Amino acid sequence: MDLVFLHGVAAAGKLTVARALSARLHSGVLHNHLVVDALTAVFPFGSPPFVELREQFWLATFARAAAADVSLVFTFTPEATVRPGFPERARRSVEDEGGRVHFVELVVDPAEQERRIGLPSRHEVGKLTDLETLRRLRRSTVEVERPPVDLRIDTGTTTPDEAADRIIAAFDLQPVPAWEPFAS
Repeated sequence: MDLVFLHGVAAAGKLTVARALSARLHSGVLHNHLVVDALTAVFPFGSPPFVELREQFWLATFARAAAADVSLVFTFTPEATVRPGFPERARRSVEDEGGRVHFVELVVDPAEQERRIGLPSRHEVGKLTDLETLRRLRRSTVEVERPPVDLRIDTGTTTPDEAADRIIAAFDLQPVPAWEPFAS
């Protein structure tokens, strides 16, 4: 089992690259907003129950996927409500079950990030779409833990398909048979 842990700033292209990877590898995509949206329906973002349950869901999903030998692409934006040590706990949850974790940082220059932030596709899953909020977050002095980097890709100069191909080649990832999520 391989967990491709895609991380980077807002509008770096994490979900777009994750989808390109998924199409090639037939792996699932656990993108950040799946869990965030579910939990913010019940708890305020960043509240203690939100933070605790979000991490529990992430880690349990990683461990179960590794135990079942089901590869996965995960998208993650480092931010202040994530408890310190999460990347290492993610690694342990996968490696303890015999899997491998590949940390891939996606970077984009600020001008391109600002261009992307208002794109209609960002509204699809409740992503950050407000330029002033992005600029305020950039000015924040709150330190956030950055995950390790096994591979760094500039998505301002690399297409999503090229990024997916680079990730596959860097870690010798192999496609698995395609499956239907609702098949019985």
